[in-house]
Amino acid sequence: MRNDRFTASGRNSTNLKLLNAAILVGSVALCLLLMPTRFPGTELLGVSPNWLLIWVVAWSLKRTPSQGALAGVILGLLQDGMSSGAPTHVFSLALVGYLTARLQKQRYLQEDFISVALIVFGMSIVADTVRALQFTVMSDRSLEEIWMLHQPLALSSAILSSLWAPTISFPLNRWWQRMERLEQS
Repeated sequence: MRNDRFTASGRNSTNLKLLNAAILVGSVALCLLLMPTRFPGTELLGVSPNWLLIWVVAWSLKRTPSQGALAGVILGLLQDGMSSGAPTHVFSLALVGYLTARLQKQRYLQEDFISVALIVFGMSIVADTVRALQFTVMSDRSLEEIWMLHQPLALSSAILSSLWAPTISFPLNRWWQRMERLEQS
């Protein structure tokens, strides 16, 4: 007999699903609250970590590409609701979720700190480039001016996001691994 407080049968299964949903919603809410904050050590050139991108990467590591993209769309809409919706964050986060899940399915990566940090670094560059492309389409600024501004901002965001990625991804991945073990038992 198992000693765990939660098992995957009966009433405890429902409680476990509710707890899992609360942790998912709570972690997204925490990331949303962290987006506008500027704690010491979390800012470089006026840019802070992209907490929602980190969450989408953590989620997509063990999901299908469509689940990763859907998470990106939902979190992109939430981020658009907190900031200017033009250009939208939906496209960039959906692409991040899709590509991260595809990387995992190809078995190019593991789920350790370094792999997650590298994925977040690369996906942050991808997301910022998608947003820069949107700016070029809808802005009256020249393409050269937008790309000159894009480079240091994208690099700053990628560095900070990858350095802070374990603070979000590690606890979430541990929780999801535990959930997986409980569902299998």
